[in-house]
Amino acid sequence: MRATGIAVLVSIVLANLGVWWWMNRPHADVPWNGVIQGISFSPNQKDDNPIEGRHPTLDDIDRDLQMLEGKVTTVRTYSTMDGMEYVPELAEKYGISVMVGAWLDESLGRNEAEIRNLISMARNSRNVKQVLVGNESLYRDDVTVQQLIRYLRRVREKVKVPVSTAEPWHVWLQYPELAREVDYVAAHILPYWEGIPIEHAMDFLLDRYYELQRAFPNKRIVITEVGWPSAGKARRLAEPSLVNEAAFLRRFLNVAEERGIEYNVIEAFDQPWKKQLEWSVGAHWGIWDADRNQKFSFTAPVVEISAWPLQAGAATLIALLPLAWFVSRWQHLRARGKLFFGVMVQAAASLAVWMTTVPIIKDFAPEFGLMFGLLVPGQLLLFTVVLIAGLEMTELTWAGRMRRRFLPFTPESIRRFPKVSIHLAICNEPPQMVKLTLDSLNRLDYPNLEVLIIDNNTKDPAVWQPVKEYCEQLGEKFRFFTLGKWPGFKAGALNFALSQTAPDAEIVGVVDSDYVVDKDWLRSLVPYFDNPRVGWVQAPQDHREWENDPFKEMINWEYAGFFHIGMVARNEDDAIIQHGTMTLIRKEALANVGNWGEWCICEDAETGLRMLQAGYESVYVNRSFGHGLTPDTFLGYKKQRFRWAFGAMQIMKHHWRALMPFNHSGLTLAQKYHFLAGWLPWLADAFYLLFVMFSLVWSVGLVVAPRFFDFPLEMFVVPTIGVFIAKVAHHLFLYGTRVDCTWRQRIGSAIAGMALTYSIALAVWQGFFKKSTPFIRTPKCENKAAFTKGFLMAGEESLLMLAQWTAAVAVLTMSQPYNPTDAKLWAVVLFIQSVPFAAALTTSMISALPSRRARTRTQMLSSKV
Repeated sequence: MRATGIAVLVSIVLANLGVWWWMNRPHADVPWNGVIQGISFSPNQKDDNPIEGRHPTLDDIDRDLQMLEGKVTTVRTYSTMDGMEYVPELAEKYGISVMVGAWLDESLGRNEAEIRNLISMARNSRNVKQVLVGNESLYRDDVTVQQLIRYLRRVREKVKVPVSTAEPWHVWLQYPELAREVDYVAAHILPYWEGIPIEHAMDFLLDRYYELQRAFPNKRIVITEVGWPSAGKARRLAEPSLVNEAAFLRRFLNVAEERGIEYNVIEAFDQPWKKQLEWSVGAHWGIWDADRNQKFSFTAPVVEISAWPLQAGAATLIALLPLAWFVSRWQHLRARGKLFFGVMVQAAASLAVWMTTVPIIKDFAPEFGLMFGLLVPGQLLLFTVVLIAGLEMTELTWAGRMRRRFLPFTPESIRRFPKVSIHLAICNEPPQMVKLTLDSLNRLDYPNLEVLIIDNNTKDPAVWQPVKEYCEQLGEKFRFFTLGKWPGFKAGALNFALSQTAPDAEIVGVVDSDYVVDKDWLRSLVPYFDNPRVGWVQAPQDHREWENDPFKEMINWEYAGFFHIGMVARNEDDAIIQHGTMTLIRKEALANVGNWGEWCICEDAETGLRMLQAGYESVYVNRSFGHGLTPDTFLGYKKQRFRWAFGAMQIMKHHWRALMPFNHSGLTLAQKYHFLAGWLPWLADAFYLLFVMFSLVWSVGLVVAPRFFDFPLEMFVVPTIGVFIAKVAHHLFLYGTRVDCTWRQRIGSAIAGMALTYSIALAVWQGFFKKSTPFIRTPKCENKAAFTKGFLMAGEESLLMLAQWTAAVAVLTMSQPYNPTDAKLWAVVLFIQSVPFAAALTTSMISALPSRRARTRTQMLSSKV
């Protein structure tokens, strides 16, 4: 490893550790030394659950009270039953007074028992200093105001200590008549539940406190619940965290002491069972955790995640090996390129560690199966796709030079003319289009060739007979065959052509039936076969007659990206895809690997993979030597890409063992990488469609059953948005540096590419579960689709787009009014997910627009007929 690589590696590692430290740096706030006035006391242990009837024992209660000795003056209870009736007696041993609370709900019988116990405890226990009749009973609508007033009057008649009921601050303002029935106003002021950010929480609390004082000037105001959660999901701008809990309580306790505010902190111990009531955040309001460990210091700086060095170390170690391999393997890259991709690798590793550990540490992770069965694998797949794109961009941008750059030979330099047999498979193709291809082949400047035209599966003789007659006119080097119904798709026709190929032919050329070929094609590329290791020589696909048709212009440049970006990158590692036009193949090599595979609808790519396995090399010359026609309609465009994606799944399933890293299949690691990496974005499209369906179901749950559905975590949502932005940026950047087109054409190509997402996803899922599918011919020279058909060609995509938009609007208007930030973020995700579907509809409608080029070509072909 050179000094530059070592410097890059060390810089990235140090920067990563620095970022982790900064995210978890100690936070110092105003210290507090003193005894807490009052604290909510729920002695439920980690495995207790009052909802399910599991309550703490008397020993548990006693041990917890002993722990609070000297730390608090008063404990507040919420019930007088299930063991809580013994709290005053036990607390007295430790010099702790009690604010006894009776729980009121819709059960009148239980309410009676609570009231009786409350009265008894207040009359018989010297350390019961004040009582609370109900806790947020009005807020929950469990009792009416009149019912509560009757309970209050009854208790006040029977006890001598101050009596009140505990309600949120706004309920007291809503029902001022309640204040006449109590001895003091017991208000809950919890800025977190109001969505107030920690920076403004204290101002908000004091404003509410003084508002209550102004409303009830003759009543004592006691803040009976005040606190901040240490973990859980954010509520609007209120972020639960250990640092925020410590800061809030330190600030409040100092202010309360200075201003003489009576208060009760919520709460002593974390309560895991409260997740059932208040999601994950409800479990984390304690100063001590459920194991009775104090969570933070009231005087020393607080670190959010004390285990951050383990997280940072894990992220560094995960990235270290690939980083070291990368900077040593890619010596030809400039330092900026190594740094750029190295940062991407380290960032991906750190994000992976962060999103798999932080939700667990801070206890807001979703259900285990959902998190590690869907969300985490989905995010890792997205990260992998981004890294693959980043590596491609790095190599094509910061390579000092291309290691395998092949240029066409000058036509005059050729000295040997091995015989070339050009194979043209046709199926129900327009005769006049095929004649243009034959004319171009007839003009080839090469003295030793034959052209075999193989018509297969064309039912109407009127379609193939004009081609046969034209071949007879062109002379003996053009031989025409019609096979009728023939098995094996295009591969079957090409294998028949091989059986009819001249024995002395050394090279087989394959051209699609719509291609007009340059006369220098063979002279420029055949000399590469002087190297006996070369199995095939490939030139890019290219297209014509798109200039005045917006749809064809879009898809022309979408095609161009693969041949000027993807194929160039793959060629660096001798891992190009063989595509079945403008390709020249050594006949002996083709025979050695078993000819064309008739089981696969992408016979060209599959055959190329077998040739690489057999040890043959490929040559990619990035110059166009022929131009074909693009599909005329969006439906034809979709069907073509469906076939490519389905064929890729066939190849992957058939050759998966050969593509495994440690399988000695004849493929290099780099070749295996490029084949798998090339298909991975299509796999990602398939899982994207799955996530779209999942998000629609989840959105319905958020709207109709918000009690059982919560918004997905930001850390799983934000990367989705980031990946979308990264993909668009990657596309536009590489098109700007590698493809000779305008900004408008780059954007058009991006829209056209996104428009295929749904078709690719369907093909991948079908490819997983089906062995084969009918060969889908890409029609050419079709008439323009009617404008209304533009909607129908993207009908399924349009429905999904509308479903995503409807879900987004419904979430924004009907779901979770207290979580507008989450709702907006989720709506953004839904809108972004709809972009490929909107692109499909847009592309389809553009394909239905009339174009001058389409009319001109139709007139031209008609005149030839």
